[in-house]
Amino acid sequence: MKSRRLSFMMFALTVVFTAVSAFAQGGSFSDPNVEYSFDLPDAKWKMTGKPSATNPNVEYVNGDRLEGHLEVRKQTVSKTTLLTDFINNDAETKLQFLPGYVAGKQESFAGKLKGIVFNYEFVRSGRSMAGRFYFLRANNTTVYILRFTGQKDSLRSLRGQTDSIARTFAVK
Repeated sequence: MKSRRLSFMMFALTVVFTAVSAFAQGGSFSDPNVEYSFDLPDAKWKMTGKPSATNPNVEYVNGDRLEGHLEVRKQTVSKTTLLTDFINNDAETKLQFLPGYVAGKQESFAGKLKGIVFNYEFVRSGRSMAGRFYFLRANNTTVYILRFTGQKDSLRSLRGQTDSIARTFAVK
């Protein structure tokens, strides 16, 4: 009798864990209007900006825009431009005008594409916000920028997911 009950409990736990893992999966992004794809680690990420033939940018939010927001952009650079120079000239120049802007450190990053991660903090509507930008070099003249922003604590807790999305980002 005890072994039958134990077997039933094990079966029930297996069914529950299978269902939970199936719902926890995020999915993948791919669209014929863009030449890139990436995997989403959590189903909570929802598309808010779909790419089109005239606008190749895509946007996602993690439940709420303040919790986590992703924008994917493509930038053309000259062959001789170093990624660190591009970050300093392009991103930091524009970001420095955000209220409460504080530049963070840059880190090397490697996934399907290699690049650099740039972190920063700022204030929006009295809230401490953060940004984590992944500058991924696809070739000598193309850089993809994955711009993650959100409340400072929320974005910090999503770091594993942002890294996962950037690691799986690939050019078709």
